[in-house]
Amino acid sequence: MNFKDIKQYVSLKDEKEQLEIADSLITDSRKNVSSLGKQILKNKEKKDQEIKRVRGMYNFDKNFGDIIIAGVDEVGRGPLAGPIVGAAVILNLNVVDSELILGINDSKKLSPKKREELSKIIKEKALSYEIAELDNREIDEKGIGWCNNEIFKIACSRLNKKPALVISDGYAVKGLNIRNNFVVKGDAKSASIACASIIAKVYRDELMHKYADKYPQYGFESNVGYGSTGHIEAIKKNGVCPIHRMSFLKNII
Repeated sequence: MNFKDIKQYVSLKDEKEQLEIADSLITDSRKNVSSLGKQILKNKEKKDQEIKRVRGMYNFDKNFGDIIIAGVDEVGRGPLAGPIVGAAVILNLNVVDSELILGINDSKKLSPKKREELSKIIKEKALSYEIAELDNREIDEKGIGWCNNEIFKIACSRLNKKPALVISDGYAVKGLNIRNNFVVKGDAKSASIACASIIAKVYRDELMHKYADKYPQYGFESNVGYGSTGHIEAIKKNGVCPIHRMSFLKNII
C-alpha cells in the first residue's frame, strides 16, 4: 500500500485499532509511514494528558462531597456596553473517562471556535444549566456589583435541580440561601465553574454580535462591548447607543 492508502486506511479505524497498528507503522522503512505511526502514539499521549487534567477538575468538585453541585461564573463585568451574563451548571461528576467533557478551561484561554464547540457539548451533557443576564439599564441603576451578584442568584434559582452547594469563581455570592464556596481562579480548577464560564461567554458573544448588526459603528462584533481604542473613538465620534452603560462612560463623554 502507498502512503495515501495507508493514511486513509488508518483514518477509518477507531482509536484502539489505530494503536494496535501503530508499532508496525513506526517500523516501516518509509519515513512518512513511520511518522504516521509516531503521530498516532503522540495523539494518544496528548489525549491521556488531557483526560488526566480534566479528571482533576472533576475531582476538585467531587472533593466537596457526594452532593449536587452547581458551578457559577460571569462574563461582561467590565465592558462599556451590553449586559452582564452569568451561568450556573450542574454536571454529572461520576462519569467514566469517555464521558468527560475534554477541553474545558477558563473560557478566556479558549478560542472562539473551541468555546462554541464546548458550549454545545456542555448543554447536552449537563444535568442542568441556566443563563441569566441583566442589561445596561439595570447596571446603571443598581451598579455592576449588585448585578454581578444578582445574576448568580437568578441562574441558580432557575435550575431544575436544587444544588446543595454552589461554587463560585473568586468571591462569595451574597444572599444566595444555598451553601456557597468560592474558589480563587476557579474557572481553571473546577469543572463546573469552567463550564459555566464557557456557556456564559458564548451566550454573551453571540448577543453582542447581534447588536453589531444593529449598531455597526461601534465594532461590537470584535470588541463585544469592551473599551477598545476603536470603540472609545466610535463613542466620541457617534455618541452612545441604547446598550451603552452610561455609568461606565463618565471619563469618556
